[in-house]
Amino acid sequence: MSTSTLARVQTRFPSAVAVAVGLAAGFGIAQGTGVRALGGVVFAAGGLAAGWLWYRRRGAAVAAALGVAYVAAFVLAHVLALGVGWPAWLAVGVVTAAAAALAWAVADRPVPTV
Repeated sequence: MSTSTLARVQTRFPSAVAVAVGLAAGFGIAQGTGVRALGGVVFAAGGLAAGWLWYRRRGAAVAAALGVAYVAAFVLAHVLALGVGWPAWLAVGVVTAAAAALAWAVADRPVPTV
């Protein structure tokens, strides 16, 4: 990957997409294959991709805070599904939407220039 291509990815690719793919596709792959570890790999890859974008765009503190929120969304989906009794797809959908919206609002939304 060339430097100019890498620069475009850093500025144009929304981290919210990596968050949504990590959570939703990780769940789908774990459910579809029956191999939870494979879903975990997808979850981790989505988190690492998003974390890299967060760090490059907003710095270490924001990346760490959004990383905690990403893992918290994963945990919350389990709490909602197993503890509260929501259907698993609904729990994952709700936390995915919330985590992706948070990522967009904090890291992806264009910063107004004055």
